[in-house]
Amino acid sequence: MNTHETYITRCLEIAKNGLGSTRPNPMVGSVIVCNNKIIGEGYTSTYGGNHAEVNAMNSVNDKTLLKQATIYVTLEPCAHYGKTPPCSDLIIKHQIPNVVIGCVDDFEKVAGLGIKRLKAAGCNVVVGILEKKCRAHHKRFFTFHNKKRPYIILKWAETSDGFIAPISKDEQKPVWITNTYSRQLVHKWRAEEQAILVGTQTALADNPSLTTRDFTGKNPIRIVLDKTERLPDNLTIFNDAAQTIRITEKNINKNSENIDWESKTDIAKQISIILYNNNINSVIIEGGAQTLQTFIDENLWDEARVFTGQTTFKTGVKAPHISGQLVHEEYILTDLLKIYKND
Repeated sequence: MNTHETYITRCLEIAKNGLGSTRPNPMVGSVIVCNNKIIGEGYTSTYGGNHAEVNAMNSVNDKTLLKQATIYVTLEPCAHYGKTPPCSDLIIKHQIPNVVIGCVDDFEKVAGLGIKRLKAAGCNVVVGILEKKCRAHHKRFFTFHNKKRPYIILKWAETSDGFIAPISKDEQKPVWITNTYSRQLVHKWRAEEQAILVGTQTALADNPSLTTRDFTGKNPIRIVLDKTERLPDNLTIFNDAAQTIRITEKNINKNSENIDWESKTDIAKQISIILYNNNINSVIIEGGAQTLQTFIDENLWDEARVFTGQTTFKTGVKAPHISGQLVHEEYILTDLLKIYKND
C-alpha cells in the first residue's frame, strides 16, 4: 500500500462515524497531512453541519501548515452552495497545495466541477486513489443520484427448513427465528439506514414497531404498504416513535402515498419512485415474503442480508428465493448470516 492509499484508507475509516446521520449528504472522510504526519482529521457532520474537509481544516492547530500540506478526501470536494459553502473554495482559501481524492462525485452539481476549480486555482490534484473502495463506501449516495432510487437492502430470517413465518399463530407479535444478538444487530442496521419497509400482512400479523429500541440510534422512517387500507390506526407502526408513510391505492391523508396496484409488473419500481421523491436514499425491506419477492422478481435490490436460525417450522410461509453474489458469511452465535450483492 503506497502513501496515498494509506491516508485514503484512514479517510474511509473515520468517514464511517457519519453513518446514519449525514443523509442525504454522503458520509465523507478527510485527512490533512504535512511532512508525513497527520495534522488534522474530520468526517461529515450531521446533516446541515460542516462537511468533512471543513472539520479536518478546523482541527488543525497551526493553520500556517496548511500552505504546505496535502488534504485527502474520499469524495470530490463540492463546488456548489447547499447548507454550507463549497469545500473546494475553502481549500483554495487556505492555499492547500495538494489534494488527493478517492473518487469523483457524480452528483450533477459537482461532477468534476470541484476538481476543475481546484486545478484552476493551481492545486496539484490526484484523483482515483482506492476508487473502487470509495465508490462502494458511498453506495447509498451514488445509487440515489445515479439510479434515482434508494439503495435497497433486503433482510429476512428463515428457519433451518426454509420458512420465514408460520402459517398461523395465536398472538399479534413476531415469532422469533433468530437469537437476541442477531436481533440487536438488525436494530443497529435500522439506525444506519434512512427508512424501513414492510407489507400489509407483516404489519397485521406482527404489529411491529420498526424502531431501534435495542440499539442507540435514530429511528428510520417507516414505510408500510396498505393497498386497500386494511391497517387500523391503532397499530404500533402508526405511533409517534417515528415518521410513517402509508402507501395505498389513493391518498387517504397527508402521510399517505398512492400507486397503481393493478400494474403487476412494476410495483417495486413505483414504490422506489415514491421513496426517491421523499428524498430517501436507503431502505431496508423487512418483509413479508411477498413484499421481498416482489423486489427480487423486479431485480430492484442492491444487497440482501439473510439469517438462518436453528428453529424449524416443518410447514409455513416459504422464505424468498434469491440469487446473487455471496460476499460475506458469519455465525452470530447459533445463527448463520449470509450477505449477498446483486450482480
